[in-house]
Amino acid sequence: MKNIYITDLDHTFLRSDLSISDYTKKIWNSYAQDSILSIATARTYKKTAQFLDGVSVNAPMILLDGALIATMDKKIIDTKFINKEVGDVIIDEGAKLGIYPFVLSLVDTQLNEAFSYSSILNSYQSEIIKRYSDDDHTHVFKDLRAMEDNFKIVYMADEAILIELEKNIKAIFKEELKYILAPEAYMGCYFLTILHKDADKSHGIRSVSEAMGFDLTRLSVFGDNFNDIGMFELANVSVAVANAQEGVKAKADIVLEHTNDEDGVAKYLESLRHG
Repeated sequence: MKNIYITDLDHTFLRSDLSISDYTKKIWNSYAQDSILSIATARTYKKTAQFLDGVSVNAPMILLDGALIATMDKKIIDTKFINKEVGDVIIDEGAKLGIYPFVLSLVDTQLNEAFSYSSILNSYQSEIIKRYSDDDHTHVFKDLRAMEDNFKIVYMADEAILIELEKNIKAIFKEELKYILAPEAYMGCYFLTILHKDADKSHGIRSVSEAMGFDLTRLSVFGDNFNDIGMFELANVSVAVANAQEGVKAKADIVLEHTNDEDGVAKYLESLRHG
């Protein structure tokens, strides 16, 4: 029976400059023959595939915080959507507070995605949009609306306003949705991510387990932020990198001495081979 290793991307497997070192690729790929290897990330298929060039992934990937489970060759295993009607209400609630989200949606079965946003941006969002200036799947609207199949709706702002927004949306939808409020490690703001109630990394891992037939008692996971806690609770071994949020470290079985910028995941995997 093979061991399973699933890692978060940002601030865990990726370095802060969004690169993956040759050392990490070498160690990770050396596990490919005898292990099941995959990724659990908040990012889209397109960005994930770009980052993982030269990295072995031999199981379905958990994408968009678990709203999409898909293979590297674009086979869709599972989806969890927010429909247009609900999405538009969420957008309207944010507008009452003067903030607008990023809306990530599925365009077609070939995993073409839409990243939609309002022409009204705060400073945090403007900084993010600069990173997407060359992407052809971004769309700006004066009157932002949801699409038919929405993976997630993401607000970036100061913590206080997002706490208020979460309270207002919960008053309407109760537990019909999932809400993840977490700090952004380097920009000094918070994210409020809103998803289908069953869209999270732990549900995603169960979908991958069913597709692959693997034993969860052989699963190790790596992460740094609060959207990783669900898979920490599901895994046999949960590993937090040194730069993880303190609340995440408290939930981990192992806290590494090394950060994402110091190839923490790869150094841990290499240490397993040397006892």
